[in-house]
Amino acid sequence: MSKYRLDYLDELEAEAIYILREVAGQFEKPALLFSGGKDSITLVHLALKAFRPGKFPFPLVHIDTGHNFEETITYRDEMVARIGEKLIIGHVQDSINEGKVIEQKGKNASRNALQTVTLLDTIAQHQFDACIGGARRDEEKARAKERIFSVRDEFGQWDPKRQRPELWDIYNGKIHKGENVRVFPISNWTELDVWNYIRRENIPLPTIYFAHQRDCITRNGQLMAASPFLNMDADDRIENKNVRFRTVGDMTCTAAVESYAFEIDDIINEIASSKISERGARMDDKVSEAAMEDRKKGGYF
Repeated sequence: MSKYRLDYLDELEAEAIYILREVAGQFEKPALLFSGGKDSITLVHLALKAFRPGKFPFPLVHIDTGHNFEETITYRDEMVARIGEKLIIGHVQDSINEGKVIEQKGKNASRNALQTVTLLDTIAQHQFDACIGGARRDEEKARAKERIFSVRDEFGQWDPKRQRPELWDIYNGKIHKGENVRVFPISNWTELDVWNYIRRENIPLPTIYFAHQRDCITRNGQLMAASPFLNMDADDRIENKNVRFRTVGDMTCTAAVESYAFEIDDIINEIASSKISERGARMDDKVSEAAMEDRKKGGYF
């Protein structure tokens, strides 16, 4: 008698859905952090599978730096209208106006680091006790240190020494008042897994993930989209390039890669042969060897 064997994408999907339902069962006020990137879009798709025909047991939360790609914001608004779920937006500009953060100066200025304060304020304002994020362990070495349920203290800070064991898919969501948990349902997925799942499920994405022509400048060895948010000077030379983006973030720190991958199959082949990690296109990770870990300890998702 033959046994039905799940495809590996089915197994990853089932695990992620199980984790999302654990969050709904264990926490009173969870939220799903939505960046507009492919990983958080995949999370929304998984949540639709986990909870439809009912509504999500959590809102979507987007921390808007004000320096986002226009394509990402357009996608976000269209997606929210299509699925009919609640969206909460925290604005970095509000944190700047309130004097809680100071806008960076200089050629490499970015608002990316400032969003941590806005995120922590949004969590506190809405009293979220769990925040679901789309981080993956293959993304960056600091990500690999975290568990699927990652406890943050009352200041939103992460201590890698306080990680809880997760044996036999048992997730401990017990926390003290003021603490919250960051939850990573696709922690065991790779970048290629995400793309293969997007292809299988036919999930729409922002157009910047596919090759297109864009005015760019070369900065610190990386192709940056020429935009009003970059502090450009006479040394910056604008060139029109065929590019796409492997990751989505603030325009001031997210680099493009030259590409002719116009279709998902092309992207999958391109990633499979790439020797550069996905986060290699993020300028904010190049500040120091421990840049990501330092941000996470300060409250970054």
